[in-house]
Amino acid sequence: MTDVCVLGSFMKDLVASAERRPLPGETLHGTGFAEFLGGKGVNQAIAAARMGARTAIVGTIGEDRYGEEFLELLVSNGVDTSWVVRHPSLGTGVGLPLVLPDGGNSIIIVSRANAAITTLDVEAAAEVISSSRVLAVQLELPLEASRTALRLASTAGVTTILTPAPVGPVDPALASYVDILVPNEVEAAALTGLDCDDESQVPMIARKLAEDWDLRGCVVTLGARGAYVLDRASSFEERVAPYAVDTVDTVGAGDAFCGSLAASLAEGAGLVDAVRLANAAAALSTTVNGAADSAPVRAAAVALLESAAS
Repeated sequence: MTDVCVLGSFMKDLVASAERRPLPGETLHGTGFAEFLGGKGVNQAIAAARMGARTAIVGTIGEDRYGEEFLELLVSNGVDTSWVVRHPSLGTGVGLPLVLPDGGNSIIIVSRANAAITTLDVEAAAEVISSSRVLAVQLELPLEASRTALRLASTAGVTTILTPAPVGPVDPALASYVDILVPNEVEAAALTGLDCDDESQVPMIARKLAEDWDLRGCVVTLGARGAYVLDRASSFEERVAPYAVDTVDTVGAGDAFCGSLAASLAEGAGLVDAVRLANAAAALSTTVNGAADSAPVRAAAVALLESAAS
């Protein structure tokens, strides 16, 4: 049995660093450039695998150099790539993050082969989706593909996690198959119309999302402010404090959180305990440049969690 199956995107990240974002029409000298392998699907799959979960990924790449790099990275991290489709004419997806000195980032994505995944591709992976303990999905792929995977998993009793990014209008058919929603503060505000910057509204945001989507749980990630978790199954809510780390790059931190969360839930952890460990993993991921490669191993996340508790 697979512990975690991820349906998601592959994005070759071409990362520029700059002192600030350029104004409209402005050309700005950057301070650095690097290439990384990312995409929310890949990031979450590697994060789950590094946390010790038997992990598989479903998605589409191009028959190009970037695609080969992804397969090598995933296999080297123990991720099963049997359900990755190679598209003959569309290249592998690319992401264009801009990273600022404080570690904050903005990202443009160009989907390319990611956009070509079909419901037939997802249905061909029904066996691994339905036999996993947890399915993790994001919204960088066509909506119908995401909905199909969530339906297959939900029907089989698999715990489903959705990262609503990029955020957009809620599809009721998709929402009905989601057990745990994990929006960041921007996504949570967009989905509810409430202000995540107002600390007093964060619990209301989590409750509203949980009620509107009929969720088992809702986790609002708040960046440097930690996370807020609502577990409706046990009628429990808690603010999870952040960890003090030397942040250099926040690209992929949310995916490190979600992949680690999926791995912990697959292991049998309760939602609140899984969030605590995922919060530690996300914090550690910000101390390393890049996306997929920034995900920490389980021992490091456990050590940070235990040191904070002592």
